[in-house]
Amino acid sequence: MSNLQDAHPQEQSESVLVQTRKDKLERLRQSGTNPYPATSFITAGRLTTNQIKSKFETGASHEESAEICRLCARLVTRRDMGKASFAHLQDFDGRLQIYVRQETVGKETYEKFCKEMDLGDILGVEGKIFRTKTGELTLKAETIILLSKSLRPLPEKWHGLKDIEIRSRLRELDLITNAESRKVFEMRAKIIQSLRSTLHQKGYLEVETPMMQSVPGGAVARPFETYHNALEQKFFLRVAPELYLKRCLVGGFEKVFEIGRVFRNEGMDSLHNPEFTILEAYESYGNMSSMMLLSEDLIGEIVRNLFPSLSDSFSTPFKRHTIEELFKIHVSPESAEWISKQDWDSLSRKHESYAGEPAHKVFDHLFTEKVAPHLQSPTFVTEFPADFSPLAKLKEGFPQIAERFELYVAGEEIANAYSELNDPTEQKKRLENYRQSRIQSQKEEKDDETEGMGLDESFLTALEYGMPPAGGLGIGVDRLVMLLTEKKSVRDVLLFPTLRPEK
Repeated sequence: MSNLQDAHPQEQSESVLVQTRKDKLERLRQSGTNPYPATSFITAGRLTTNQIKSKFETGASHEESAEICRLCARLVTRRDMGKASFAHLQDFDGRLQIYVRQETVGKETYEKFCKEMDLGDILGVEGKIFRTKTGELTLKAETIILLSKSLRPLPEKWHGLKDIEIRSRLRELDLITNAESRKVFEMRAKIIQSLRSTLHQKGYLEVETPMMQSVPGGAVARPFETYHNALEQKFFLRVAPELYLKRCLVGGFEKVFEIGRVFRNEGMDSLHNPEFTILEAYESYGNMSSMMLLSEDLIGEIVRNLFPSLSDSFSTPFKRHTIEELFKIHVSPESAEWISKQDWDSLSRKHESYAGEPAHKVFDHLFTEKVAPHLQSPTFVTEFPADFSPLAKLKEGFPQIAERFELYVAGEEIANAYSELNDPTEQKKRLENYRQSRIQSQKEEKDDETEGMGLDESFLTALEYGMPPAGGLGIGVDRLVMLLTEKKSVRDVLLFPTLRPEK
């Protein structure tokens, strides 16, 4: 009997196992077998394991089917019993048992299957379908073709890949051995597809904007730097696509969006990766309120179609609370009053544990630690301080309040939106004041984050041609996937997250 455990005796080092497989590879080549064929008849008309199961779910019996089926997949288990073997092949959908008899495939093929083929090899198998005495759907092999020889052993069956660090670093093995991981990334793709489909249905045009920018802007974050040799110029990897998307509105596109990577040269933890995926959408003649409706529609469509069991948790309309209301309930009435007046000195003195930190950091700490954990149901948090929102319009009649919301679910921020500022003179003034306040808060030393809110003169010039009133929305795709798939670490929803070098 051979299985994943038997294939990995502890006394054998991996180097010995690899060499053994290389020896088999050489014998296969000497016997005239190409272990990596460019083409093979057996790949044409192949079915997936799910397609075979669906097709023969009710019809297959202990008698062989009249129809010939082809399956191409990875060998993951095998039990050799003299002149017959049972094995399982695994593709993305799952596993299917195959039955290999020497009498059917011939002595030479059977011996190669038993002696030269290993767990992890990718095979093409052709044959008829039947059910075993235990009722398991099985493909009885008539032809076996080696499509790719595996030179490294798969992880040991009974332990697999559980450690998140190893799973993230060796994602290909994680996908082979963990069906749950395959499901998460399948759902991620479907979530992104749903976002894109809903926006298309609403008349949004998908566009692409530069990932290398001469001035980083659109978000408060420290950028990555790079250098263009031909232009002899420093560039930054974008921290957000916002300013270019707004220039599209100036150009006459009324609804635009982009789903893509952004890069922020900051710390890493369970919620942050240096590169991540964001959706940003902008609508001419929209505002913060229309972006609330868009958020509910985008997330609601995903939940209805992909996570129907969560429908009650995402019923609309989502809750709405102002910053002042939340601070009054969860921090203190006086803190709420200071925030409404933007009296940051009083707020900092009250909360001495954050003494010496800039005003925006004190605000962030208090919100993250005392308010956010209470926002479990989807909640739009509104009326943010204007001091922290340089790209948003001000609330009519309230010059200290921004027309902005953040959407929180399960205590985490999922989305951010504004009624977009389109007054070019006011926009330049607000950006300059914002950057100056950050620099001063660092005792004349430039705040690392300030560089990510650059003074982009091209953007400001574009605004001078006239941008319609607009609403803009940003959704953190990775966090949305984490939320819906119930994952606690961003590394679980990124195929290849950024990792520290192995020691």
